[in-house]
Amino acid sequence: MYQREQAMSARRRRKRSPLPLAAAALIFLTAAFLALGSASRPEEPKAPEGPSAAVPSALPSPEPSPEPSRTLDRSDWKLVLVNRWNPLPNNWHVYLLQLSNGLYVDERCYPDLQEMMDDCRAAGLSPKICSAYRTQETQEALYQNELSAQLALGLSPERAREEAGKAVALPGTSEHQLGLALDIVDINNQHLDRSQEDTPVQRWLMAHSWEYGFILRYPNDKSGVTGIIYEPWHYRYVGREAAREIYESGLCLEEYLGS
Repeated sequence: MYQREQAMSARRRRKRSPLPLAAAALIFLTAAFLALGSASRPEEPKAPEGPSAAVPSALPSPEPSPEPSRTLDRSDWKLVLVNRWNPLPNNWHVYLLQLSNGLYVDERCYPDLQEMMDDCRAAGLSPKICSAYRTQETQEALYQNELSAQLALGLSPERAREEAGKAVALPGTSEHQLGLALDIVDINNQHLDRSQEDTPVQRWLMAHSWEYGFILRYPNDKSGVTGIIYEPWHYRYVGREAAREIYESGLCLEEYLGS
């Protein structure tokens, strides 16, 4: 009898055991899932405290700060303005250096001039400097010759002086007297006229002279500002920085200096 009751009790325990085991397994899986979810969830950033806490969802892009404009030093010897309204300064001093062809330039522009001429020749071209520094007497003689030519055309003295001044600057108002200006031609076309612009030398100089600190001083569309006719052979040294800015802006020297 006792053995029979023990057997029945064992059968009852076996029948009841599946429920507690299933429950334990369910609890274990649930706990594991919650732990996994908690580990994989990224931590949310904490909101800033204080007045900056209220930040708009999309901030506008800041406006780029304008580049500060370069202040021109009008006392810079490279930027001295000489034209019919601005004569050669009384205290101007030229540091003359003689070129291999006997002409003179201000020695301060010589290194850049020599490099420009060397590179132009290296490109297979033949540039020739036909005029550089001029004395007051030389400029006077050139002007008088041009004035005589205008008078020979039948112009009145007043009109002749006006026209002569467009082609040859009045003595004391020529850049050539600075020692910083040069007339450069193609050795295959040494005429100082409009045909010069079509020569290989001038095409190269117009495209590259600014890299060496020189500008085409009297462009085609600036005669009303410069007071001088278009001269596709006249180059003026202003330094490399100013030359680049003048070339890129399309201004003439008068406009660049704000005169």
